[in-house]
Amino acid sequence: MSNADPDVRRCDCLVIGSGPAGQKAAVAAVKAGRHVVMIEKERGVGGACVHRGTIPSKTLRESALHITRSRRTAGMQDQEPRQGMEVAALMTHLDEVVGAHVAYMGRQIDRNGIERHHGRARFVSDHIVEMQTVDGGRTRFQADIIFIASGSRPRSPPDIEIDHENILDSDSVLSMLYLPASLTVLGGGVIASEYASIFAALGVKVTMIDKADRPLKFMDAELVGKFVEAFARADGSYLGSETIADVKFDGVSQVITTLGSGKRIATDKMLVAQGRAANIEDLNLAAAGLGPSSRGLLAVDEFCRTVVPHIYAVGDVIGPPSLAATAMEQGRRAATAALGLPPGQSAEMIPVGIYTIPEMASVGLGEEDATSRCGGHLVGRARFDEVARGQISGITDGLLKLVADPTGRKLLGVHIVGDGATELVHVGQMALLAGMGIDAFVENIFNFPTLAEAYRVAALDLVTRRPR
Repeated sequence: MSNADPDVRRCDCLVIGSGPAGQKAAVAAVKAGRHVVMIEKERGVGGACVHRGTIPSKTLRESALHITRSRRTAGMQDQEPRQGMEVAALMTHLDEVVGAHVAYMGRQIDRNGIERHHGRARFVSDHIVEMQTVDGGRTRFQADIIFIASGSRPRSPPDIEIDHENILDSDSVLSMLYLPASLTVLGGGVIASEYASIFAALGVKVTMIDKADRPLKFMDAELVGKFVEAFARADGSYLGSETIADVKFDGVSQVITTLGSGKRIATDKMLVAQGRAANIEDLNLAAAGLGPSSRGLLAVDEFCRTVVPHIYAVGDVIGPPSLAATAMEQGRRAATAALGLPPGQSAEMIPVGIYTIPEMASVGLGEEDATSRCGGHLVGRARFDEVARGQISGITDGLLKLVADPTGRKLLGVHIVGDGATELVHVGQMALLAGMGIDAFVENIFNFPTLAEAYRVAALDLVTRRPR
């Protein structure tokens, strides 16, 4: 190696990316006594989840929820959003929230003894990664184990020109200066559904368009049905089983969408939310013996291991569901597999939370999976209007479902839609992890009045459905 070549530094594990997946992999490895180096290309840590995704969208969602709740209370109509309201005015404490979370994650990384660097990473070989900093400096790291957690960015359809002013993606949608009167959302996944319901709650007339017959196809159909009903009540509309023939800005004020069916829709703005693209094109994967799949992702096995045995990929780079909680579990499981540690809990016990309005959550098995694995299933339901807290808080359109085996005694899954769903689901998660049966919800007492009482109501419903 000549004097001009960068130095090669040695480490046990190298993590590319500091988002939820990369962080968990790094923490698990360092707690196992390994020397871990983390490379993050952004100035701060946390990845898109913190800076452009989860936290910004949930901050806007809180404003929308405040307005929605205010509508339920007489005499508070002054909380209605105004057409043309500044979007920034609805997210007044975003910088504070992001800053606090970035600082916390930075402290966590440093406290655990993870060696953190900021720069662009690219493979030189299957064991060596080169980092280039903003000032042009280069450092090479040689690692026994490498975790790719470089995240994703909004996918840009080749036939739609995203100008980030009239036609936006999920990174630029919150840079709008003013709240539009109308919005078209292309897509039916998590990001599309969350933003569609948030803007509808803010008084924007929203039209969702997707090729699927319903949004969020991976979620329980009954829960999604409740979400679509609430979306319609907020003056939103979902156009399913549709294709896009043409999208263009008219040069004045409207985005014109022509559907394959011939229908034309004109709105002030458009959000294109048709999936995410993995951030892997600059990693020089070929040098490591890797390459993207036909979908532009990294293929992995059940332990998130790539075709190169000591290189793992976690988070958005391996594809859906692209949720923070799932990415964290992938990072943890990949690290335990790489280091030969016990894998811990089953991946089935990871709760799924969708922050639509109303929100949805699930953990464990759905009805179809329960039938295929157990030869059948029973379901107990509790509507939020059946519990006092639901009536008090005006949360009457929620639903909690308990999925049980054919005897109606073994708990297999929990599915919830309504305010508080992403919090309530953890009760079911703990019950599943502890191996508790349906009768545990019947025999124990919940605080009154709480939405958690819905667990007991649903369990009692299941008891009445048990075979005699």
